[in-house]
Amino acid sequence: MLFDLLTLPLLGPISGIMWIGEQIQERVDSELDETENLGKQLLALQLAFDLDEVSEEDFEEQEEALLIRIQAMEDIANEEEES
Repeated sequence: MLFDLLTLPLLGPISGIMWIGEQIQERVDSELDETENLGKQLLALQLAFDLDEVSEEDFEEQEEALLIRIQAMEDIANEEEES
């Protein structure tokens, strides 16, 4: 405990930077997982359509919704890279 208090001025900023890095890594991982899941949903939808389990109208509606979500995620990622 005493050691922690004495080293706080030196190790405090390092701990803060490490925490920020961990937060950034968690956010990147969650965004990659979400994009990957949307891609998997799109492939599953295509397979269901190919097997005539989904009507063409339903397929087009669901496909458009998934593609819009994927595009929105890509736009957000591009905006974050630019700033």
